[in-house]
Amino acid sequence: MTITHISSELSANADASPKRFKLGLVINPYAGIGGAVALKGSDGADVRAQALAMGVEPLANHKTGIALAELIELQSDIEIYTASGQMGEACASAMGFNTHVVFTHPNAQTEATDTQAAISALLKHDVNCILFAGGDGTARNICDVVPTHIPVLGIPAGCKIHSGVYAITPRAAGCVIADMVQGKLVSVQEAEVRDIDEAAFRTGTVIAKHFGELTVPAQLQYVQAVKMGGKESDELVLMDLAAHLHELQDEYADHAWVMGSGSTVDFVMGEWGQSNTLLGVDVILPDQRVVNDIAARDLYAITQQQPCKLVITLIGGQGHILGRGNQQLSPDVIRAIGKENILIVATKNKLQQLNGQPLICDTGDAQLDSSFDGFIEVITGYNDKVLYPIGVKYHD
Repeated sequence: MTITHISSELSANADASPKRFKLGLVINPYAGIGGAVALKGSDGADVRAQALAMGVEPLANHKTGIALAELIELQSDIEIYTASGQMGEACASAMGFNTHVVFTHPNAQTEATDTQAAISALLKHDVNCILFAGGDGTARNICDVVPTHIPVLGIPAGCKIHSGVYAITPRAAGCVIADMVQGKLVSVQEAEVRDIDEAAFRTGTVIAKHFGELTVPAQLQYVQAVKMGGKESDELVLMDLAAHLHELQDEYADHAWVMGSGSTVDFVMGEWGQSNTLLGVDVILPDQRVVNDIAARDLYAITQQQPCKLVITLIGGQGHILGRGNQQLSPDVIRAIGKENILIVATKNKLQQLNGQPLICDTGDAQLDSSFDGFIEVITGYNDKVLYPIGVKYHD
């Protein structure tokens, strides 16, 4: 393993042999840091400082490591060009990759300007593809500086993942890059970059805007669709679903009911006459008190005091049920609740939109994610359930 620091002014002769795949790598170290403590994002130094003060551990480097692990056997064929420290160097070099630092960030906390400067430095070294870890804000920053002829792929690490430039999981991102390194036929296509207003997001309003396109490797089994917006239109089915869940709530009246995020769960809470956080996680206690927009630490404390049921739905058009938009449901919380107490709800129309793609768990805990592999019950109406596949198969 070698590490070199390269000045942006160095000539092309200083680059690695063109026979090696030149992978650009940029990590937003603080991506998603506010999710587990219900801060709804990581935009702004004050939000990041608040999350760090609450003891949140940044996970972007960990998720990047999951992606790079798929490339370990191809290390001799890869040169990684990246930014200093937690923006890429630390992760890539620790895993034994030939690593070239082309940008050193000057800020104690990395900012959007650091991401853009790092990307600009990578472009001067003619990288074959740019791999980045972050959320929609990071994708938006990159979209501002990357020309459309350079393929870009995102490792999902943020709270907001509305854009179509991300792999469905960190491991899937590594699989796509591995195919490219090995010279397999990988098509490319333009994908939307979308971002939302975090201030509005924290009040429960999603205002997603289109900011441009990036070119992504189009391995469709690995790259997610743009998140579908809007509420379920099949209102009668949702009313039946809410009625069925209400009967279950009466049956398990001694349980706390943890209600996940999303429009389907929001509809259920509305039918029950309960206040709801559309983009957060709420808890209905056995005495019917509601704790709104709970953080992971407080939710875990509740799971230690009494049995819980967890109601979650899937992201329309993508299939994620855990780890995307509901980071308050940490691996510790999920384990404490237990798989047998998780109720997945969705209309059949919503499942059909997946076109057979399995449901996805991306909690950041590979062992926990794999424990869900197989088939799982999805409640689709009043006393109506279907068995649906869960877990992604990456190789034949």
